[in-house]
Amino acid sequence: MKSIYSPGKQLSLDESMVLWRGRLLFRQYIKNKRFKYGIKLYVLAEPDGTVLKYQVYAGANDETSGQGHASKIVFKLLEERLDRGHHVYMDNYYNSYGLALKLLDRQTYCTGTIRKNRKDNPVEIGTIPLKKGENKSLFSNGVHIGKWRDKRYVLYLSTEHDDEMLETTSKRGSVVLKPSAIVHYNNFMSGIDLQDQMLSYYPIQRKTLRWYKKLFIHMLQMSLSNAWHLYNKYSSVDKLNLYDFRLKLLERLLPDPNEINRRQVLKKKHVLTKIEKTRTRIKRIGRIEKETTEVVRKECRGCRALKKRVQTIYECKQCEGSPGFCTKCFSEQHS
Repeated sequence: MKSIYSPGKQLSLDESMVLWRGRLLFRQYIKNKRFKYGIKLYVLAEPDGTVLKYQVYAGANDETSGQGHASKIVFKLLEERLDRGHHVYMDNYYNSYGLALKLLDRQTYCTGTIRKNRKDNPVEIGTIPLKKGENKSLFSNGVHIGKWRDKRYVLYLSTEHDDEMLETTSKRGSVVLKPSAIVHYNNFMSGIDLQDQMLSYYPIQRKTLRWYKKLFIHMLQMSLSNAWHLYNKYSSVDKLNLYDFRLKLLERLLPDPNEINRRQVLKKKHVLTKIEKTRTRIKRIGRIEKETTEVVRKECRGCRALKKRVQTIYECKQCEGSPGFCTKCFSEQHS
């Protein structure tokens, strides 16, 4: 994706899970995911679900492990996108005042919810009481930390959006005033969840698969989802849904039926059988003549092509002329 595609301004960063319930040193548990147990992926995506980069969490062996893990993950995923004016939407697992300042120095904006016990949070933002619908904002060094009360208190952080309140329509049709940072966060944060939803329509979970094979197939599925997004974004013809796109892709990847018919493909199953035809011979042992019955042998067709003379008691009745074959040449001729 780095070499073929340049994303828009809005990006989202979140976790995704690959189902795995077996034993694994770095297996994780996330309660609000569809697959609660498995291999955790940190994913950078666009709001429409196009995956730009991902990082597998490998526990203590991970290069991003240790103190400041969340901040290291953000910079690892954004290392090719810094200094370009992108805006990253993240949840409260990543956001902090210190991280926002570091991203601002690299010309990158961030917005999202924030935990109330984060280091460098202003004290008054956690203690000030608010009525429902009220908003309190504080600004420092270009970082906006706000507190808004809906059904419960919501702490948020943004380096681009101010304290403007926007009208939004809820699911029930009522008009509600919300901070602009919260409105944009709700609009642009769902890229990873949307990608997980698209992959769930064609599940690849099988108990017989090893964890690394599941991870590899999951990567292929993400690549296929990306191809579908890019096709619909840049194709001059009508857009395709994911089902039709997968069928079209299979048709292109599978060989041409006309080409198959031109090959020497076996029309029916060929079996190596023992020659049934026999002949009677008179065998002389001293002065005694004894009549014996033996199988009529045939010359092996494969060995004859190699200029070898080999007699065999086996033949293939499905081949034209029922030629003789030794076991080795039969396997090679009918592979």
